[in-house]
Amino acid sequence: MQDEKGMVIEWLKFRVMPELREKFVQKDDEIWTAILSQYPGFLRKEVWISPDQLDEVIAVIHWESMEAWKSVPADVLEQTDTRFAEAMGAGNQEIVGAARYQVRKRYP
Repeated sequence: MQDEKGMVIEWLKFRVMPELREKFVQKDDEIWTAILSQYPGFLRKEVWISPDQLDEVIAVIHWESMEAWKSVPADVLEQTDTRFAEAMGAGNQEIVGAARYQVRKRYP
């Protein structure tokens, strides 16, 4: 059985129309990060882009614990997802990978 205590990383990989990548990063900050950061246990978020993969965006969200991550209400997630999809336009982005990780060891 996995230990559900300790920092958890939510990792999401998105495929985005290359010409909309910067819009994606901006709208993600304005919509998703603004909502998630209101919840206890949200620690920080990083958005990674690659100079080699222009159609890819990686979001890395750090949560205090699995419990904190899962405490965000499902209806809030659905409403936020709808709002983000409307801001980006239909078919311009999709999640192509998702994973969760536990921080086993940190180095300064």
